[in-house]
Amino acid sequence: MTSTEADFVTSTRTFYDAIAEDYADHFAGERSAKPRDWTVLTGFAELVNRGGGGQVADLGCGPGRSTAFLAAQGLDVFGLDLSESMLTIARRENPGLRFDQGSMLELDIPDGTLTAAVSWYSSIHTPVDRLPSLFTEFHRVLAPGGYLLLAFQSGDQPLTLDQPFGHPVSLDFQRRRPESMAELLETAGFTLRSRTVREAEEELGESSAQAFLIARKTVAMR
Repeated sequence: MTSTEADFVTSTRTFYDAIAEDYADHFAGERSAKPRDWTVLTGFAELVNRGGGGQVADLGCGPGRSTAFLAAQGLDVFGLDLSESMLTIARRENPGLRFDQGSMLELDIPDGTLTAAVSWYSSIHTPVDRLPSLFTEFHRVLAPGGYLLLAFQSGDQPLTLDQPFGHPVSLDFQRRRPESMAELLETAGFTLRSRTVREAEEELGESSAQAFLIARKTVAMR
């Protein structure tokens, strides 16, 4: 990482480096606990496979569970994350998959080379004024007609986690309105294809609805 990276990037990496092992243990059963969410990933994988496959990036992959799930659906997928500690877990649990360290805002990926990209709850630490740049970067690396999946908490007020698992770190988790995110995606050159919102499952500790948007990089008309 460069010395000129944004403060929110540094704080996000520091936060997840500190809590990585506890985070991975805490969310180990998330797939079985939230089957509707993973059904969204299954449908997204089917969409990409029907289009002929190609390289897919799981951007902000954390411990690599979503990356491994997409690979099991037949996708040629690799993971990318800021946190080296998260990547250590991802590589340990999935030795056959590729995991790179990097920032979603400055992807080391050539223009137009990805068939699809997934941002599974990874845009939630990006300030709202940087979302246009983030979505422009997603648009840059996708091939025309490429698909993007965004997952995030729906709402207006951020959630601050302070000293999770007893670690001396804190971080804001931004909640967004699906309609606002859809507008930003369209401004960046995407066409919205699917919008799914489910209510919070309080028995699982959720305090906000969950939103899932699937968008496609617009194909220029000749």
